Amino acid sequence: MFETLQAPLFFGLIAAFVTTLGLLAVALRSDWSLRYANLFGLAAAGMLCSMAFLHILPEAFAMSANAPVWLTAGFFGGLLISYLVKTLFPDREGSTLPSEAITPILAIAIHSFIDGIVYSVTFAASFSAGVFAAIGLILHEFPEGVIAFAILRRHNVSNRKSFLWAFLAAAVTTPLGVLVSGPFMYGLGEDTIGALFGLSAGLLLFVATGPLMAPLKEVSPGKGLAALSAGVVFAIGLMIIPLPGHDGHDHIGHAHAEHR
Repeated sequence: MFETLQAPLFFGLIAAFVTTLGLLAVALRSDWSLRYANLFGLAAAGMLCSMAFLHILPEAFAMSANAPVWLTAGFFGGLLISYLVKTLFPDREGSTLPSEAITPILAIAIHSFIDGIVYSVTFAASFSAGVFAAIGLILHEFPEGVIAFAILRRHNVSNRKSFLWAFLAAAVTTPLGVLVSGPFMYGLGEDTIGALFGLSAGLLLFVATGPLMAPLKEVSPGKGLAALSAGVVFAIGLMIIPLPGHDGHDHIGHAHAEHR
């Protein structure tokens, strides 16, 4: 089994590296990121919404007829998780991770873990399909480190701890998803992957429209709109980077067609 995991694990590690680059880009400017934490969080909300609507949901709807159900489950599941976290783990003085930050960080971790599963499944069906699907997904990994770090800094987590938690949630989880899904890579069908995409999108949309939108009450409307727009533009810029004759969705679909 290790030989069949080599390719998806290699690309999973590349994805983790790209995510870490995004994380480093903001972590090295700790004073700046803390000063503009509210605006940074709003930009992250714009990025997450754009990624969900323009990248994840089209994949989900194309693969699974039940994707809307899983989208709804993910969104309200995020709300339920947030309530349970606040109830079971109330903030105390000296808490390593504020309860307000746990739910969004957990949502990003689940999304990155699902990316790792997708790597395994597409490579199991076809090496070429796996490569192009992985490239398409890796292009969108950079913002995940930025978003995770922004969430933590927004909740006054120290620069060092923000880097550590964001790295674990956004970077480590992708190769972990490859390893955990390895034994099942030949048994996961297109409908299952579409459902996972839908669940992931629902969680991320809850984070983007809930916790990350909170700073809108604390900044001027002009600055808030500008920060949101900057996040949207940045995400769209990554989405439209052309791949030579291929795109991630087509090859994920082709991979499953070949596998069947």
